[in-house]
Amino acid sequence: MSQVVFSSWGRNIVDNRQGGSSETEIFQKKLPVTYDGDRPWSAFMGWDGVILTSPGVDVVAMAAEYARRVQENYCCAKCTPGKRGTRVMQDTLARIVSGHGEERDLATIESIAGLLENCKCTLCMTSAVPVLDTVKHFRDDYLAYIRGERKPKPASYKVKLTAPCQDKCPAHIDIPAYIETIKDRRYGHSLSVIRESMPLPAVCGRVCPHPCETACRRKNVDEPINIMVLKRTAADYEWKHHKTPPMQPKPRRDKTVAVVGAGPAGLAAAYYLALEGYPVTIYEALPEGFGGGMIAVGIPAYRMPRHLLQRDIDIISSLGVEIIYSTRIGKDIPLAELKEKYDAVFLAPGAHRSKPMGVEGEDKGYEGFLPGGIDFLREAYMGQPTGMGKKVVVVGGGNTAIDCVRVALREGAEDSILVYRRTRKEMPADSWEVDGAEEEGVQFEFLVNPTRIVTENNKVVGVEVVKMALGEPDESGRRRPAPVPGSEYVIECDTVIPAIGQDPDLSFIPEDLGIDITRWNTVVTKHLPLKNAADRELKDGMGNPLSRTLITDLDGVFAGGDAEIGPLTVVACVGSGHRAARVIQRYLEEGQVYLSDDDIMEDILSHLGVYDKNEEVPVLDAAARENQAEIHGRQRASFKNYSEVELGLKDSQAVREAERCLRCYRVAMMAV
Repeated sequence: MSQVVFSSWGRNIVDNRQGGSSETEIFQKKLPVTYDGDRPWSAFMGWDGVILTSPGVDVVAMAAEYARRVQENYCCAKCTPGKRGTRVMQDTLARIVSGHGEERDLATIESIAGLLENCKCTLCMTSAVPVLDTVKHFRDDYLAYIRGERKPKPASYKVKLTAPCQDKCPAHIDIPAYIETIKDRRYGHSLSVIRESMPLPAVCGRVCPHPCETACRRKNVDEPINIMVLKRTAADYEWKHHKTPPMQPKPRRDKTVAVVGAGPAGLAAAYYLALEGYPVTIYEALPEGFGGGMIAVGIPAYRMPRHLLQRDIDIISSLGVEIIYSTRIGKDIPLAELKEKYDAVFLAPGAHRSKPMGVEGEDKGYEGFLPGGIDFLREAYMGQPTGMGKKVVVVGGGNTAIDCVRVALREGAEDSILVYRRTRKEMPADSWEVDGAEEEGVQFEFLVNPTRIVTENNKVVGVEVVKMALGEPDESGRRRPAPVPGSEYVIECDTVIPAIGQDPDLSFIPEDLGIDITRWNTVVTKHLPLKNAADRELKDGMGNPLSRTLITDLDGVFAGGDAEIGPLTVVACVGSGHRAARVIQRYLEEGQVYLSDDDIMEDILSHLGVYDKNEEVPVLDAAARENQAEIHGRQRASFKNYSEVELGLKDSQAVREAERCLRCYRVAMMAV
């Protein structure tokens, strides 16, 4: 591991310029040793200080470049302190570096920090932090420039604009920008910003688990911004007002791309490739009318109205993307044929296969024991017989399990019971979905685990469960459940639906094609060659390895979404599909697979983390969060009632909510 020469990160000073070996936690755990797996980086400058790993860094020149990028590339110029303050900081540093500075210029820079505290947002305010640190701790270097004893050294800098919410979003949507335009009631512009990173705005405005809100600095004051529903506001405005989406693809290119699966990863990759002019054909196993993959057959219509999902898909198709339905790769068309026919192939089949429950009797073919939660939801949405009775037990604690118990009520179940081996607190399902199930009349059996299927005449009549006690935390951080001996009892039912997880079905990939599959049934993709062992241990914000290029061992074939990582959220699949589109474009245009500086910096910042939950955020007045209207009462789960439960925000609410945003941009820069 490289030695920290100096760090002011987190307001903790580590100074080894005169010798010493003390490290900083931020470097030990959060920043890689190399920038791209090969080239070392020598300095990091950002919103919370400076970190140096080389004594040869020209700190003054780097501070001048940082100030220039902030002022010229990122300052919005919507407030006088930011517009004028960052310009004075840029000009002053440029004068010093050019050899025309004076010692009083250092006092000018120091005074800038106080001026920028009055900015409209935090971008310019935080940009002064690392510059001020350099003036304070590297004054002799500045004086050397002022005396004409030093000239700038050549250096390469990589810069990235981010925000806590944007960093935490798997698709890295520019959240502050689209919220800012909603505040101004410019919904079309807001939607254009969203579509730069998210081609399914109506979908992710409804079903996203919004991890961005967990990193919203506003929650350090009162409550996080209602980021997801503001996205829905922009998307709904377009279709409600019959606006035509403005996107136009570039001139058509001659190289073609095939995508396996019309789920969120496949649709996202197709969208961004089509905008660049590439002819894209998506092959989807489900019949026409069920585009969207797991969105269409895994998310209930009361959460995601089908006509809005179809609208998002139609917009993608309008760019020239062809979707061929009812076509299963590996059965109707061999994957090898796609490889020969197209210049690039992207594998994004989704996780449509349910995991087995692992209890006695589940493989006996009993009437009333259904294959799995995903199968049950798919059959219900496609109008096919589900095999469900009147008294239903669903096993699991995730969102799919919650969807199953809520759909069971809408499909006519008299009793819908969820069985989960931990407590409600440990459920991985979103808390608001659990609340919705409870309101609709779902019954919960916590701290119990199935042990045996109880049958009579080959029909399910119950499920035996054992009580569980929570012990020490496991690798997930949740307390590990252990059975309580002799505590078994039977829950009477005529239907059991296991919903404990799902896997992608990769049976369409033949063993002799050269595509490696992991023991977790995911496709192996290549990363940047990370030569340092410490770098190989780093993960992004979702726990995935850094620097994934998404290409498989077979040239020209890429994989993403559920097929590459395992079951992901819609927004994570979109992020994966978007990166795949960028990498595929480089492959088609240059014959090379690599990550851009923007991709690399995105990964580095994702691991570093931009949000500080302990930060004290000063705000004059608290403002209550605006929440969307919702249909309440058990009648919303009546037979075949799949009407949307959540109704969105009124325009006036959306504007008030957008005004709560603190616009928390930050600028990061690395010297490589």
